[in-house]
Amino acid sequence: MSDEPSIFVGGGGEGYGVPQSLLLGYGNRHGLIAGATGTGKTITLQILAEGFSAAGVPVFMSDVKGDLSGLALAGSPDGKLHAPFMKRSATIGLDLQYRAFPVTFWDLFGQQGHPIRATVAEMGPLLLARLLELTEAQEGVLNVAFRLADEEELPLLDLKDLQALLVFIGENASAISTRYGLVAAASIGAIQRRLLVLENQGGAGFFGEPALELDDLMLSDPQGMGRINILAADKLMHSPRLYATFLLWLLSELFETLPEVGDPEKPKLVFFFDEAHLLFTDAPRALVQKVEQVARLIRSKGVGVYFITQNPADVPENILGQLGNRVQHALRAFTAKDQKDLRMAAQTYRDNPEFKTEDAIRDVGTGEAVTSFLERKGIPGVVQRTLIRPPSSQVGPIDPGVRAQLMVMSPVAGKYDTVIDRDSAYERLRAREHKAAAEAAAAEAKAAEPRQDDGGFSKGRRYDGGTTTRATKPAPRTTSRSSDSVGEAFAKSFARQLGTRSGQAIVRGVLGSLFKKR
Repeated sequence: MSDEPSIFVGGGGEGYGVPQSLLLGYGNRHGLIAGATGTGKTITLQILAEGFSAAGVPVFMSDVKGDLSGLALAGSPDGKLHAPFMKRSATIGLDLQYRAFPVTFWDLFGQQGHPIRATVAEMGPLLLARLLELTEAQEGVLNVAFRLADEEELPLLDLKDLQALLVFIGENASAISTRYGLVAAASIGAIQRRLLVLENQGGAGFFGEPALELDDLMLSDPQGMGRINILAADKLMHSPRLYATFLLWLLSELFETLPEVGDPEKPKLVFFFDEAHLLFTDAPRALVQKVEQVARLIRSKGVGVYFITQNPADVPENILGQLGNRVQHALRAFTAKDQKDLRMAAQTYRDNPEFKTEDAIRDVGTGEAVTSFLERKGIPGVVQRTLIRPPSSQVGPIDPGVRAQLMVMSPVAGKYDTVIDRDSAYERLRAREHKAAAEAAAAEAKAAEPRQDDGGFSKGRRYDGGTTTRATKPAPRTTSRSSDSVGEAFAKSFARQLGTRSGQAIVRGVLGSLFKKR
């Protein structure tokens, strides 16, 4: 074993290999936790989060099943798992000490944690198109909307702003098409319908302000332990695209924001991406390439990314090759495809002459795994069969009352609770239209004023037997300007539509800085 700072993952017993640890200096070289349902992935995730936190490294992870909240409480000697935990600890030579860890709870819906929000502009058109499942043509219209918002200084903060801009574009499709290319009404309608679906799924509340500050994910407690940020994802998983797109947005924000640090002594942040297959399912090639780029480069920002999934085949090969720290729980091989996946998984490990890797991956039991961690100089370690250590914190969820109490004591308590609706695209477009309408009304009123009587002989009068009358030619409609900017023209048409439903809010609500729209 190395004497470098490390996280103890598990050990050996009869028939098992040497103790296994993850070196903190290689914690930012990414990793993989894989295995079939019920084989122990959650416990492995829990002990890795404990290890990083104890070393002063903040962690972000999603709680898909609701079990990881137990990290906030110490394990109990009175629990039903105490006896097997003590037996396992004795087998692998671990002095198990129960302890709690500093936890911050987050929730996109603001129910089981502090709200997380991002602005529409931060998400950008590429990730938003992925979230809304748009076609290439529809994504093109979305790009036009973002470009127009930039040029006309119309901040896109929430869904209300995006909806307003789409109404502009729809009412002025001809003028916009001349400048930016064809904008089809059918594409605009499709985007609006997808935004409505997103709102019905509860995703609209994610977009808006105050937006998440990344520094709040990288805090430590007074004792120097890294805070474990847990995203409540049990309900979020009902909207898998929102879940995957949010995590990708967060990863991209970290990539864009954090400075280069090279190879630090320990990571600045470790990011666990559970249910990783959702990120790559039906993803366009351009998006997968961007994920590959982030996985390759974010290491130099001091961020370690760990993918958790049932099958390593869920992760594209180019990304899989960058995951140096691996914990492979059992894979079942009942079908021909399963057997092929098992062989492929075994081929990604450095062989151990004492056993056949393919057989080990198939045969390990619950709480056991086939592991390989990077050694000095970043060399992959020889694959080992490992008994995973028991966690120090509570296994299973905590009570809602305890969660609420911990949220009150959180360092970000109250910071994100109240929604801010500041001046943005929706308000600015309304203001432009009101101003234009007022100027037009004033000009029309001035043109309609009667002229002073000059005896009936001035221009515009006629003389009929001593009776003077004003010519009946109607006064022309005038405006305060001979021409308007593109934005003002759009604003006028938008307000005309809104005038029929004054006082009603347009659909309110929901990623992008990695793939900048500029």
